[in-house]
Amino acid sequence: MPKHPVPKQKQSKTRSKRRYHTFEGRVRKKLTNRIQLVKCSQCGEKRRIHHACASCGMYRGRQVLNVDKKMQKITKMQA
Repeated sequence: MPKHPVPKQKQSKTRSKRRYHTFEGRVRKKLTNRIQLVKCSQCGEKRRIHHACASCGMYRGRQVLNVDKKMQKITKMQA
């Protein structure tokens, strides 16, 4: 049976957290450079490029999302 490598000393929590936090920071930086925001032509709020506006529901001059519509909560089983 082959022997597995075993660390010589315990790695501290700080050292482990530091390694993962630097990776997280690099990924977050890459994503912020990739996401592009533009002004909505109807309401003027910022929205993601090639996505419908979350505040007014317009995309390329037409209504695609019904923002005024409220979702009904289902609290009881309906037969």
